[in-house]
Amino acid sequence: MLHQIKGLHHVTSLASGAAQNNDFFTGTLGLRRVKKTVNFDAPDVYHLYYGDETGAPGSVMTYFPFPGAMRGRAGAGEVATTAFAVPRGSLPAWTERLSGHGVTGLQRGTRFGDDVLAFSGPDGDGFALVETEDARMPWTGNGVSEDIAIRGFHSAAIRLRGTGPSAELLRFMGYEEIERDGDVTRFAIADGNGADIIDLESVPGAPWAGQGAGSVHHIAFAVETRARQLEVREALLDTGYQVTPVIDRDYFWSVYFRTPGGVLFEIATNEPGFDRDEDTAHLGEALKLPSQHAHLRERLEHVLEPIGD
Repeated sequence: MLHQIKGLHHVTSLASGAAQNNDFFTGTLGLRRVKKTVNFDAPDVYHLYYGDETGAPGSVMTYFPFPGAMRGRAGAGEVATTAFAVPRGSLPAWTERLSGHGVTGLQRGTRFGDDVLAFSGPDGDGFALVETEDARMPWTGNGVSEDIAIRGFHSAAIRLRGTGPSAELLRFMGYEEIERDGDVTRFAIADGNGADIIDLESVPGAPWAGQGAGSVHHIAFAVETRARQLEVREALLDTGYQVTPVIDRDYFWSVYFRTPGGVLFEIATNEPGFDRDEDTAHLGEALKLPSQHAHLRERLEHVLEPIGD
């Protein structure tokens, strides 16, 4: 069993428009845009990162907004819900705020004893706010008060036709099964970064998911250093997984592999962080380009959709 993984690092999804996506995460949810860059493989498309003040691992939601992308199809083999941690007693205020911003799919409920508010993102993305005790400091620069602000990720729920192989993988990665609620099995990692929970939902008869706007592209797990990442990579290879070489993503190093249920997992380093090319006070303000795309700046600044601060 591995011991290097410290919870979630980030979750990356697809969107149909950059301005709408930016407005939702900064204006409606009150997160900070910590980086404005471009897709390494498609530089005409933004890569936008939202999180807490510094973009700490376990707080960052990232997006590839492909203009006009068709909406994804929900089903098995995907991350179905990304949940954020909020303070206890804050859901009434969040219900009012989200409703006032025209957010759809609002539904109150409980899961594993916690009060939960489910809602949809602009492209039908599956989200939830979970009331919990969480000592992480929130970002409060976008009009959301500290007493209700998002602390970071609470969990991610993966929908699968069969959960057995993925449960075995999570145990190998250092997660332990802690509880079951109907068709959902909860796994948690000890001594993590606060974003410590993965839920596996069994949906034996569900159709396969189809990726599009609103779909999660991949889910990333945090390791502290490149050395720890290499240890994880070697262990996964020894177990029979097909793992990519280490890839430099400017703000972290990444390796990727496909899980038995079809979900793309990433192992990402906490180093070097989002302040490697911007002062913390100005994260996410300027368009930052990977070195291989620096020569495209003039064209990209002309063709990329304008987004707000």
